[in-house]
Amino acid sequence: MSPASAPAASDFRQISAFLDAQAAEAGAARNTLLAYGRDLKDFVGWLAGHDASLASVSRDQIEDYLAFCDAQGLSRATRARRLSAIRQITRFAQSEGWREDDPAVRIAGPGRAKRLPRTVDRDEVGRMLDAVTRVGRSPSERLRNLTLFEMLYATGMRVSELVSLPVAACRGNPELLLIRGKGGKERIVPLSPPARRALVDWLALRDHAPAESPLAKLIDGKGARWLFPAPTAEGHMTRQAFHALIGQIALEAGIDPTRVSPHVIRHAFATHLLEGGADLRAIQTLLGHADLGTTEIYTHVLDERMKDLVLNHHPLAQPRPAADGVPEPPAQTDVDAVEIPRIPHQDPPTRPPER
Repeated sequence: MSPASAPAASDFRQISAFLDAQAAEAGAARNTLLAYGRDLKDFVGWLAGHDASLASVSRDQIEDYLAFCDAQGLSRATRARRLSAIRQITRFAQSEGWREDDPAVRIAGPGRAKRLPRTVDRDEVGRMLDAVTRVGRSPSERLRNLTLFEMLYATGMRVSELVSLPVAACRGNPELLLIRGKGGKERIVPLSPPARRALVDWLALRDHAPAESPLAKLIDGKGARWLFPAPTAEGHMTRQAFHALIGQIALEAGIDPTRVSPHVIRHAFATHLLEGGADLRAIQTLLGHADLGTTEIYTHVLDERMKDLVLNHHPLAQPRPAADGVPEPPAQTDVDAVEIPRIPHQDPPTRPPER
């Protein structure tokens, strides 16, 4: 980009003020702010090349920018995210009095493709739980990896929440964990017995790491605060390192590693709970979703379960065998008071010929 087409300094000031407001007032997470910043930087760069700025941009120019993004081959999800960032900052600019109108308010976005979340079945999770005990260069690494995987599948935590767990929050063999999620929002998640056992064993090893061992050196430094210390700037394992670890576990389990990620295990947690009869509202709370609409991506599980209930468990789902050539009327049964047995499929009875 030439100096003549560099974005105006006022554009960067507006973006900075917008991001500060999102952090302070909306409680936006750091990753959300970074995404907003990247998208808006690209937008004002394009505007500068078209002699425009945030203060002067029109609806037609925003639509031209979206067409430019489409021509670049960006996905619908990326284009929808960029439009969302533009809408947010133009609305903010109007509320702050920087401009009189909101040029993005009536622009229809490309929308997001509705697709079911990728997941793995229970057998595959079991294979990965077996495999994780073989992944690691030392007994302490293997126990750490087991604890990470057990806790991820037991709680459905986001990977950023898991790797940044403070060790103080996990003391005393807890049955529940307090998780600080997006925007600093807190929620309570239960720990399964296997996850609790792995956590207790990991804490015992972590607390009594031999002097001069790599783990002891991590704990003596920045890693002292974290459950899973690592030689990083933050002092704990990074999301990228955990993503790579999940790939190693999948490979060891004989599963295509491109099918598995920490987020896929989070989806498996939710899907398997729903298959077991959990309430969608409970899943929303456990996952830390602010809006139930986000959790409703899992309703395909409910749809299949409802279909099974109606087709296989409803007392009138299958016809009864005829007695003396005449179908029996359905009995007046209180279906809530009795357990309805699964009725095997059978062909409908042949009606007697009319006389």
